Amino acid sequence: MSRRSDLPPAPEPLPRPVVDNHCHLDIARDGEALPVGEALAAAAAVGVTRIVQIGCDLERAPWAVQAAATYDAVVAGVALHPNEAPRVPDLDAAMAEIETLARAHDKVRAVGETGLDHFRTGEEGRAVQVESFRRHIDLAKRLDKTLVIHDRDAHQEVLRVLDEEGAPPRWVMHCFSGDALFARACLDRGAYLSFAGTVTFKNAEPLRGAARMTPRDRVLVETDAPFLTPSPHRGRTNASFLVPLTMRLLAEVRGDDLESLCEAVDDNTSDAFGGTWGG
Repeated sequence: MSRRSDLPPAPEPLPRPVVDNHCHLDIARDGEALPVGEALAAAAAVGVTRIVQIGCDLERAPWAVQAAATYDAVVAGVALHPNEAPRVPDLDAAMAEIETLARAHDKVRAVGETGLDHFRTGEEGRAVQVESFRRHIDLAKRLDKTLVIHDRDAHQEVLRVLDEEGAPPRWVMHCFSGDALFARACLDRGAYLSFAGTVTFKNAEPLRGAARMTPRDRVLVETDAPFLTPSPHRGRTNASFLVPLTMRLLAEVRGDDLESLCEAVDDNTSDAFGGTWGG
């Protein structure tokens, strides 16, 4: 998040609480990030009462752990982002540090975001991405943490690695970006599908098709803040308090009652991330 002047206005509050299951409170798109307490209060005011803070490099992962330890409303995920993995000088040492952080506090609920990105990483870095992904899958299973997957332009390769390694009991396809066919493939492997502001974009009809066919007990919502701001504020800084825009669109395209969908998303997020948290 960033300067208040770049933040859109708060939407109408939701009728029931939900969880933003993927955000980056420490990242600013322009200027300085909002103080965490202020960001959490703004989210809670519209019904977003819990947050999963994702730290996806060796600098941000410790920040995520500390935020989870400090704030009742926050739990953490830690990992090397797939675009970060090819940049670290020593993958063994980096993964050892991630494992230490994953064990550091019981509010570190997730290993992620890990996965594959064929958009920002070229052929020269993809073997390291795959190796890093395999190690994160193993770590999630050994520590009984939720696996959070980043998948950009790599749908079939992500499934191939998951099939080879075996998915953990709980895993989330963060910022789901596929169509209904890919959604079915993920669901058949036990995934929760997390929908971000991208589902509100005009050109996202295939993604809305995936949202329509996802069972109610497998739907999650996220911001990926400060990125992927939902319409009508696309291009501005995103924040957890904008989740209601995505939730209302999801309810509309699915033909769901908004209050019932909020209840399901809240319950699903607790199930996906190993229990409740917050006040």
